[in-house]
Amino acid sequence: MTKKILGLRTNIYKVTDISEAKEWYAAAFGTRPYFDEPFYVGFNIAGFELGLQPDDTPATEKTDNVVTYWGVGDIQSEYDAFIAAGATEHEAPTNVGGEIIVASVKDPWGNVIGLIYNPEFEIE
Repeated sequence: MTKKILGLRTNIYKVTDISEAKEWYAAAFGTRPYFDEPFYVGFNIAGFELGLQPDDTPATEKTDNVVTYWGVGDIQSEYDAFIAAGATEHEAPTNVGGEIIVASVKDPWGNVIGLIYNPEFEIE
């Protein structure tokens, strides 16, 4: 039987100054980003993705400050399964570059559950 949920893949932190945050996270985690663009900075931390995204909203005003993405083999079918189980749409499956597709739903209590199909990322 094929596993539906493949494990934790990505944790995103929204920051008001991505350049400053990139340097702080690089120093704190002892590694440089493997992907560095103005819209996203990604670090490989022991096989897990730590991502930074720019956001002008102060942390005290955010509700979706951190989103964890769970790796899946077929994002559309897993997204549909979460909706069928009672989750509500948060972000429909969206290609974010190459073959990478992300989506998220909210559970019945409002928690964000992220899903990611990313054949370009490998756990070390």
